[in-house]
Amino acid sequence: MSNQIELRQLKYFLAVAEELHFRKAAEKLFISQPGLSRQIKHLEEDLGVHLFERHNRKVELTLAGAYLKTEISRNLTELHQILEHTKLIHSGLDGNLNLGYVGSAMQQFIPNVLLQFKKEHPSIIFDLKEMDNKRQIEGLLSKDIDVGFVRLERVPKNLKSRPVLKENFCLVLPKNHPINTANFKNISQLKNEAFIMFDPSYSPSYYEKVMQIFDDSGFTPIVSHNTVHASSIYRLVENNLGISIVPKSLQMGYNMDVKFIELKNITQQTTLSAIWNTENRNPSLMSFLEIIRQHNG
Repeated sequence: MSNQIELRQLKYFLAVAEELHFRKAAEKLFISQPGLSRQIKHLEEDLGVHLFERHNRKVELTLAGAYLKTEISRNLTELHQILEHTKLIHSGLDGNLNLGYVGSAMQQFIPNVLLQFKKEHPSIIFDLKEMDNKRQIEGLLSKDIDVGFVRLERVPKNLKSRPVLKENFCLVLPKNHPINTANFKNISQLKNEAFIMFDPSYSPSYYEKVMQIFDDSGFTPIVSHNTVHASSIYRLVENNLGISIVPKSLQMGYNMDVKFIELKNITQQTTLSAIWNTENRNPSLMSFLEIIRQHNG
């Protein structure tokens, strides 16, 4: 096997492996199709293996090609991160962190952690993206993000989680609703109301936990709307289009004509967890996890 395999050839291979079409891959790479075919042929000759089966204008990965695609995808991501980290060090910075989070995490836990982290590590920069649980899991597995903040009961292999905030649920009602903290007894008082819920796709496990509240109260809710944004829920509630149930931390950060009743006498609570990939080699990750540990005791 030749030792002359170039990073450029591996990137070309990945483009074809993802598109399974030489013309589309060439357009994506801004090179000619004959030039791309030539580079893939050289790579196959250098490795001594066939990476693609080509027949009837159809391109398929061989078993060897499928294996190479998986491994190169993972390792090129790590190489990109190493190179970016090198540039940061050259610029006088110590590193960077990419964080994903569900919206409710930004109301209470994350700001406090970031303030302390920035104070102790001023030369590490960070990027924040609001993402649903599923996208965070995908981002952690691909190492596109370093830490996520999710509401999940279980996580995939290679990911580790640490609970950082356990909290009660709250009812969300229009301010003019006749039910208030003084006359509220249990949620069954609201069984004839329309409920506005976080979409099940945003967090299936969170949705199931909320549905358990209704199960324990002996009724199935009338769900009039599903959404992924707390602000949309509050706007609908404000306009008397339904009521809702949200984590307690989502009381903060919004200024709308709604009121909250904390559900203190039910068994269900919701847990916010920090989650990360145990194979992530970002040098800044351990420093951030230590700050989380300090905040969480």
